[in-house]
Amino acid sequence: MKLVFATNNPHKIEEIRHMLSPVFEILSLDDIGCDEEIPEDRETLEDNASQKSHYIFNRYGMNCFADDTGLEIDALNGEPGVYSARYAGPQRNSHDNVRLVLEKMSKINQRKARFRTVISLIINGVETRFEGIVNGVILREERGEGGFGYDPVFQPEESDLAFAEMSLSEKNKISHRGRAISALVNYLNQHDNINWR
Repeated sequence: MKLVFATNNPHKIEEIRHMLSPVFEILSLDDIGCDEEIPEDRETLEDNASQKSHYIFNRYGMNCFADDTGLEIDALNGEPGVYSARYAGPQRNSHDNVRLVLEKMSKINQRKARFRTVISLIINGVETRFEGIVNGVILREERGEGGFGYDPVFQPEESDLAFAEMSLSEKNKISHRGRAISALVNYLNQHDNINWR
């Protein structure tokens, strides 16, 4: 069963393939020859994910899913939120984004935050959405070498480790994307009689 994941982020692709049954062949945007910039200009994670999946389905006619993820920090009124990838500017540089968060949080003791992932799945033109949330805190300095994005400064409630200090398997068990993907996988497994075109 071929499913397009509307991303070229190798970390995301690896995480998904690690969790899904081999029955599903996950294709990246590169795999389907999509090299245009997919619009992602909505005000919520839900609408961004939906915008991306509809773009792929309408343009390529392939079953697909897209996600959008945001880090929401209580003390910063939910920032960076939907702007997480480009928080420090349009260059979408993870190191710059992390530095900006640490800078803004430097004198703040209330460190609560959450990661939220929303997935929009489109099969035969019908959209279904899934969500994954993990609560935690923003660390005062970067820790670990793994992961990507804000992983070095986010410590989930369930662990003493930052996401960047965990193995992929450890992270997938509790991560926001892991939880959203688990909901997606459960849905696909329960609907294995879907008439895939």
